[in-house]
Amino acid sequence: MSKLKLTKTELKTQSDALKQYRRFLPTLQLKKQQLQVELRKSRALVEANRSEYAALRSKLDVFVGLYADCGVKDFILKNLAVKAVIKSTANIAGVTVPVFDHVEFAEQNYDLFAADFWLDGGLRTVKELIALKEAGKVLEEQYRLLNIELLSTTQRVNLFEKVKIPECMENIRKIQIYLGDATTAAVVRSKIAKRKMQEAAA
Repeated sequence: MSKLKLTKTELKTQSDALKQYRRFLPTLQLKKQQLQVELRKSRALVEANRSEYAALRSKLDVFVGLYADCGVKDFILKNLAVKAVIKSTANIAGVTVPVFDHVEFAEQNYDLFAADFWLDGGLRTVKELIALKEAGKVLEEQYRLLNIELLSTTQRVNLFEKVKIPECMENIRKIQIYLGDATTAAVVRSKIAKRKMQEAAA
């Protein structure tokens, strides 16, 4: 750290810096609050997704015995091949996050009349499960990104509140004391010189 210069120029520099920190701090504090709110919402969405997935998974367990047949299992796996997970992006409290849209499957047509009665509903349920799982991954990524931004913002708030602002205030105090003492000393010297001049003239 460079040594503090006890000058009027440095006093102005420190005063300007203090004003800037005090101007930015409320914005950072507001962002921190917004991120905390959004992080709680994000956590709730992650938990809701997990609960929904678990509930649907238990519903599907009823059909597990039916899916055990090799031909049916192969057909389901082939029909449910994921072509793409479609996502977009959104801005949440200043953070760009991914947003889940839907899953595209490699569709395979089959004869509804020839297939077992439960196959169509089973396929729909498995597709929903896959979509929920992919949505969950995106929600967890949202949470991760928001958490990183919250940590970064909290560090900046702490830096301003606990380091930069107190440091500037202390520097300003030191410079003002020094300049005040220098002014007093100059006045005293001036008076002494004036008195000596008067004594010499007399």
